[in-house]
Amino acid sequence: MTEVHKALWALTSIWAIFWAGPALAQSANLDPAGSGVILGAVNWVQGTLLGAVATAVAVIAVAGCGFMMLTGRMNWRHGGMVILGCFILFGSAAIVGGIRSAAQGF
Repeated sequence: MTEVHKALWALTSIWAIFWAGPALAQSANLDPAGSGVILGAVNWVQGTLLGAVATAVAVIAVAGCGFMMLTGRMNWRHGGMVILGCFILFGSAAIVGGIRSAAQGF
């Protein structure tokens, strides 16, 4: 084999590795039979935690912490934790979506 053939073989192998897709031979059903009621309850909890009421409560919490931090009655670290908690709460769907897409890559 010449050097050109070795290089072409290596490039073809690398191309095949990166362009290979999953073998869609099986269909996975993520929701087991009979989970409709439980799934409905969990969706209700998610809607409650991420809905309009939760948004209003988070706005009031951040505003209250901000006012207390400005007047010197709250430690900046505790105020930052409240704001970080709001980011995690409302960004949880994006965080879980990223984890799921990363896990499906393996």
